[in-house]
Amino acid sequence: MEKTISAHSVEHNEGLAMHDTRDEKNNPSIMLGHAGSWEATLDEAQAANAHEHALTVRQALKSYPWAVAWSLVVSLSIIMEGYDTILIGSLYAYPTYARRFGEYQDATQTYQIPARWQSAMGSGPQAGAIVGAILNGFIIQRFGYRPAFLLGVVLMAAFVMVSFFGMSVELQAVGQILCGLPWGIFATIGPAYASELCPLPLRVYLTAYTNMCFATGQLIGAGVLKSFIEWDNDWAWRVPFALQWLWIPFLFVACVFMPESPWYLVRKGRYDEAEKSVLCLMAAHEKPQAKPLVALMIHTNETEERISEGTSYWDCFKTVDIRRTEIACVSFLGQITCGAQFAYSATYFFQQAGLDSETSYNLNLGGTGMAFCGTIASWFLMRHIGRRNLYLAGMSLMSMWLLIIGALATNTSNPAVKWVQSILCLIWLLTFSLTVGPIGWAIPAEVSSTRLRSKTVVLARTSYYLAQIVANVIQPYMMNPSAWNLKG
Repeated sequence: MEKTISAHSVEHNEGLAMHDTRDEKNNPSIMLGHAGSWEATLDEAQAANAHEHALTVRQALKSYPWAVAWSLVVSLSIIMEGYDTILIGSLYAYPTYARRFGEYQDATQTYQIPARWQSAMGSGPQAGAIVGAILNGFIIQRFGYRPAFLLGVVLMAAFVMVSFFGMSVELQAVGQILCGLPWGIFATIGPAYASELCPLPLRVYLTAYTNMCFATGQLIGAGVLKSFIEWDNDWAWRVPFALQWLWIPFLFVACVFMPESPWYLVRKGRYDEAEKSVLCLMAAHEKPQAKPLVALMIHTNETEERISEGTSYWDCFKTVDIRRTEIACVSFLGQITCGAQFAYSATYFFQQAGLDSETSYNLNLGGTGMAFCGTIASWFLMRHIGRRNLYLAGMSLMSMWLLIIGALATNTSNPAVKWVQSILCLIWLLTFSLTVGPIGWAIPAEVSSTRLRSKTVVLARTSYYLAQIVANVIQPYMMNPSAWNLKG
């Protein structure tokens, strides 16, 4: 007969599953696992479980400073995806980019990127990211987080060249597809790695921090685009692409020094290395807890092995894990079905609503700043309101904002309408960043089992990319004056 000390829930997924057998009652020092000279007992695992659940947020920050630091550093790679997401969506409205790769429209007397190529450049990165994410799941399982992260950095450095040097719309589309490969790797490493390094009290904050990195990338991208909008040559769009190379040396250094996940090492039976990895993450006063914590990891891993024997993608859809996978996928899908294309292509929307280029980019810059602040505020809201309530409230509010934006478009004769629509777009973006944005990153990493964490996050993020491909195909036709021209 089994009973669990802590429920496997979204908030506390990794409570130790304790087995109340007669042998373990009579002998709490039963051996869990051993490799070479390394060995641990069940009572050490029990002590570590109790200690971890007793930690407050403040105590966890003091006890695991390096776990926090490395989680922050590795998640910074997602800044690149956020940066390029807003970059390519905003370049459609960039005068020099549209003139180089677009077609002249007599009706509007402006250059426009054809809707079919907007769809290709918008959906291409997601297609590449799906391949990168799925590939990343295999790499992490076989080789660990550090080799997977290094591969993403190398691919990113190489593929940015295609967008930088490409002088045809076809090459621009190819460049975006190729850049999607490392984005898929980075997006699935960040939340999973943070979840495996950090103690329970910090896990939700550092997985939700991933959305802040995404918003930071968008903020940087909006600022860069605003800085070069007055340039009247090809460097106006080439320099924003080239700036992505500035991240590469920093991320490469992170690859060299980042510790491997102790959970990965435990799954491989490398307990000595797992203990060394844990010691690297702890403050001096916490180091006596290193061995018991590894014992907790071993016991949790062995328990999950008995419940779910495999670690393949197919195992994510078996027995108890299918429910976890469903929750993770729906959490990420909500980031698209809430109308996110208006946030990621806000500049183009502002321009099609009737605002000039400079005003559109100013509003876009302000919106990304609001997204950054909203993510920080979400940490406090999650603690007091809860993940589910905040997620549902966010979806409801964003639906209301979009409905009002659409209704206002019926009165096109009033010049104030375009300003109200634009302001509501910014309010939508703030709502997203307070609710669905950060929570959508946190839930998949928290709800998954430890053995299938990386693959569950990959499947969840893949569902996001698939939905985004559909949205990216439809959205340009909705907004482009040479296509459906729906505007608001």
